[in-house]
Amino acid sequence: MDPSASQQYKSTHEDLSEALKEATKEVHVQAENTEFMRNFQKGQVSLEEFKLVMSSLYFIYEALEEEINRNKDNPVFSPVYFPLELHRKNALEVDLEYFYGPQWRKKIICPHSTKNYVDRLHHVGQKEPELLVSHAYTRYLGDLSGGQVLKKIAQKALQLPASGEGLAFFTFDNVTNATKFKQLYRSRMNSIETDAYAKKRILEEAKTAFLLNIKLFEELQTLSLATSQNGNTRTEATELRSRGPKTENGRPTKTDNRENNSSSEEQPTTFLRWFLIAGCALITLMGLYIF
Repeated sequence: MDPSASQQYKSTHEDLSEALKEATKEVHVQAENTEFMRNFQKGQVSLEEFKLVMSSLYFIYEALEEEINRNKDNPVFSPVYFPLELHRKNALEVDLEYFYGPQWRKKIICPHSTKNYVDRLHHVGQKEPELLVSHAYTRYLGDLSGGQVLKKIAQKALQLPASGEGLAFFTFDNVTNATKFKQLYRSRMNSIETDAYAKKRILEEAKTAFLLNIKLFEELQTLSLATSQNGNTRTEATELRSRGPKTENGRPTKTDNRENNSSSEEQPTTFLRWFLIAGCALITLMGLYIF
């Protein structure tokens, strides 16, 4: 059997979850080598950049979960329908209100690359629902794998309140054991009946998901550069630090004012913030390779 035929045989007969990992290796390398990711390694990131990422994720998950709910009874997706455990739209709404305030819907933007991503998700959900599993698997299991680590980093880097405000996206309250849940998810996904042609298209769609993410972060880098030139990052960071946990009526309680910390204390905070944002982007881009 020649190598190409052997690879085709392997792809056809191996589990879908393993086939997805193998098929996206090359595009994963491309994602790692974007200018956006290289800048992360240099620490050239900001709070505003993090907010732009979270805003784009909101539009993406809004579209993804709309299409998931549309196809919740479709046998090409229903085995991996876990809304209570995985869906992120409501969590992102909570986080965006924290970062932008009660008028956050009027403040966030949907960049062109994000709109392209959203359009693709709607097309898949309405015209090719058998491909929806590629996007769900790549996004949710990546988020679930790194969520707890990033949650702890975020609390330190952004001095977020212990009550968890600003961290809802990374918190999966209905998943008690992430490792076991991911095993269940992969098992359910592998149980979806697909022929060789459908499987090939699912693998190609996973590559498309990576490429959409690459385009997204290329544009976000341009936007964040323009924002950083306005010099408002420090002001926004101070505003976040001054926010405290809310009571049941939605009003903030009193918190310690940390704005007078010495510069020696601000330096590790800045480093941790860079690490947080880099980790968030890595999770978003790496997807399959996180878990």
